[in-house]
Amino acid sequence: MGNWLAGGSSAGLSGESPGESSAGPSGGLSDLTSVPADKLEEFIRANLKPNEECLKLIDQDVDDISDFLRSREIPVVRVAKGGSYGRETALRGCSDGTLVLFMDHFRTFREQKEKQSELLNLIEQRLKTHKKYKPANLGGTLVVLLSVQGQGTLLQLLPAFDPLCFRENPSSWVYQDLKRSMDQVGAAPGEFAVCFTTLQQQFFKKYPRRVKDLILLVKHWYHECEKWVTSLSQQLLYALELLTVYAWEQSCQGENFDIAEGVRTVLELIRQSSQLCVYWIDNYNFEDETVRNTLLCQLRSQRPVILDPTDPTNNVGKDDGSWKMLTEAAQAWLYSPSLNNVSPAPHWNVLPTSLFITPSHLLNKFIEDFLQPSEKFLKQIKEAVHIICKFLKEDCFQDQSTKVLKTVKGGSTAKGTALKSGSDADIVVFLTSLKSYDFQQNKRSMLIQEIQRQLKAFQKTQELEVEFKPSKWEFPRVLSFTLKSRSLNESVDFDVLPAYDALGQLHSGFTPRPQVYEELIVWCRSSDLRGGEFSPCFTELQRDFIEPRPTKLKSLIRLIKHWYKQCERKKKSKASLPPKYALELLTVYAWEQGSGMDKFDIAEGFRTVLDLVIKYQQLCIFWTVNYNFEDEPMRSFLLTQIRKKEVPVPRPPTCSELTQFPSGLFLP
Repeated sequence: MGNWLAGGSSAGLSGESPGESSAGPSGGLSDLTSVPADKLEEFIRANLKPNEECLKLIDQDVDDISDFLRSREIPVVRVAKGGSYGRETALRGCSDGTLVLFMDHFRTFREQKEKQSELLNLIEQRLKTHKKYKPANLGGTLVVLLSVQGQGTLLQLLPAFDPLCFRENPSSWVYQDLKRSMDQVGAAPGEFAVCFTTLQQQFFKKYPRRVKDLILLVKHWYHECEKWVTSLSQQLLYALELLTVYAWEQSCQGENFDIAEGVRTVLELIRQSSQLCVYWIDNYNFEDETVRNTLLCQLRSQRPVILDPTDPTNNVGKDDGSWKMLTEAAQAWLYSPSLNNVSPAPHWNVLPTSLFITPSHLLNKFIEDFLQPSEKFLKQIKEAVHIICKFLKEDCFQDQSTKVLKTVKGGSTAKGTALKSGSDADIVVFLTSLKSYDFQQNKRSMLIQEIQRQLKAFQKTQELEVEFKPSKWEFPRVLSFTLKSRSLNESVDFDVLPAYDALGQLHSGFTPRPQVYEELIVWCRSSDLRGGEFSPCFTELQRDFIEPRPTKLKSLIRLIKHWYKQCERKKKSKASLPPKYALELLTVYAWEQGSGMDKFDIAEGFRTVLDLVIKYQQLCIFWTVNYNFEDEPMRSFLLTQIRKKEVPVPRPPTCSELTQFPSGLFLP
């Protein structure tokens, strides 16, 4: 592994049980695909959410059964509530539930397998003496139907071994023992998942109620599919619950998300089932060798893979032929007039697989499939930029002394490093009224307000829809908005930044005058401004530094940017990460110092950049493309920067205003 700098299952055991899968929600509901997108929340509330009082009464019944069995000398140490009932994802009508009875008789997984049938018979005999609850044995599955005012729960009773022994979090030896026991007794994957019901309940408990409402909608859609596709696997119910959780987590959504966007995202993921690989490391991880080998075996298996977050041996998404039919059903609803009611119909940007489990030899394919923007996307960005630039030049500031000198496309789309989704179109507008850094600092927010006012008026005369994003700053530096148009297939996010034209007209071989940076240094020192305050003034130099680079280097930059975004999502502390631009520059530096070739191994490049990130405290990177040590003020300033004791990070190659990027870890 080189780098450049180094030298080249049965019912109830898988999260579902016979109850909900067969009965579904109460009958008489209208076809879900006919419900308008803006009415889905109302539909959930009116038809899918069970009555809370009924659930409390059912909860009392479950506790009564548990207490009764204990009183009849059934050696129950503790209990756990699972299934949809335990996860709080039960649909209105008849739903599934599991009462797991952790037995004193079971000291190992092996004993559970050998003695479970005997204990089930004993529990059945004891429960038959109860006046209210009458058990039924359905092919070896012991169930009790609990019903309160039309809300039913088909409760499965399962005696089990308790590997946690009252601990909240499992240690690695628990999963070592699980894997060893499965090999010894020839248990099927997920056969002992019931032992981890407590963890499953804790896993779902942390998610907002609205996420569980989205789960209800997805599960109801699943039941709708069952009406015309009889061969769907019931294990998919639990898989779809987990997929819904994954979609919400990866989208980094808050609690007040749009239900229609959420369900579109889940349907999009279902359409990509052949690429799905979803897992969590809440309860197990890659640190222990046994668990790591189990995980890697699962993650390298045929897609789809959706691992139970409490049992690494249990791939609840394993394909038995059902995914193809479910994919067709997902596509039908996704493109139905009710859900595809606006163009474009918004959904969350969630990939079906994670970069972190992509083998090194498949990184190029990962970039091509998930990160590389299509020609259609780039064409749309170009058209959208043309619309806004034309407005700025011809329609904005018409009757005012302020005039537009030029507009410049910036950001990742200009540099050729845009991601497939989630990339904004940046436009820097250079104005005559911004005659210096001082003018930009003092007049920028006023000009942003004027551009917004005129754009609001302009959209009314055109076939445009502009949605402005409120700024968190009292004096904003940028105007952010989303543009929709009949000529555009999808909406485009914009950042428009007014700027002082410090460079003037650029030409081939252009080098900025030293005075440009001298003025900047003086202004920043006198104003005590943070570094990067005037970086929009140097957008053309930033673009020209990256844009001519080899295509493969830009692909590596895309990979690093995607990794960075994943770090942002996983970051638990409130501390901010360094700007993405710092990572772009670090990637360029790694390539220049390492390969420097148009063709190179993408995995080696990726490892090299990550290795540099790990050594962030030693980083001190700069270029002399646009400034150098020849001029005295610049030399003095650069030397001061380089000698700083603060954590040094990559300095943009375009201007010496880089007083300092935020210090700290690149890693979350």
